[in-house]
Amino acid sequence: MTLDGVMQAPGGPDEDTSAGFKHGGWSVGYWDGVMGEVMSEQMGHPYDLLLGRKTYEIFAAYWPRAKDVPGADGLNRARKYVVSRTLKKLGWSNSVLLTGNVPEGVMKLKRQEGPELQVHGSSNLIQTLLRHDLVDEFRLKIFPVTIGHGKRLFGDGTVPASFKLLESKTSTTGVVVATYRRDGEIKIGSFDLATQTRESNPAEK
Repeated sequence: MTLDGVMQAPGGPDEDTSAGFKHGGWSVGYWDGVMGEVMSEQMGHPYDLLLGRKTYEIFAAYWPRAKDVPGADGLNRARKYVVSRTLKKLGWSNSVLLTGNVPEGVMKLKRQEGPELQVHGSSNLIQTLLRHDLVDEFRLKIFPVTIGHGKRLFGDGTVPASFKLLESKTSTTGVVVATYRRDGEIKIGSFDLATQTRESNPAEK
């Protein structure tokens, strides 16, 4: 995502032009060897995918035909769970359509045995997951660019929560790669000196 939280159309001008978005492809110029290593590590083990309709259609149009591109084998082998109200048929191998109550369906998937469930792109789906506190870990790539408008990772329905930083590194182009894991509720305190004094002297309460 960008510094101001936009995640819309990172890979190309025509990837997602909804709401008049004109800055598609903003991540391309920042890709380097570090980013390649990070993606290879994160996708170098078994995983399933949970995708929204738009991201699924973009992936399905590209990856089955990109057999010699790094990461293609894993994506093509992975089971793809697709959330959509409009799709009726899924042409990409190992794809399963999720219908009905999405939060309940995702919770059921999380209770099942299997590899980790990764979400890529899918900004609308992510808002549903955030509203129902269904995200256990964020693997963020924060690019040194601001756009000002567009689909954002953290929308108004995000549940207040604390996260623990598990790992971070910076690419040669200034991209911050950070992994955060869910870590309970928000820890609230105060820098107000009067409040701190009263808390440290129970007899004054």
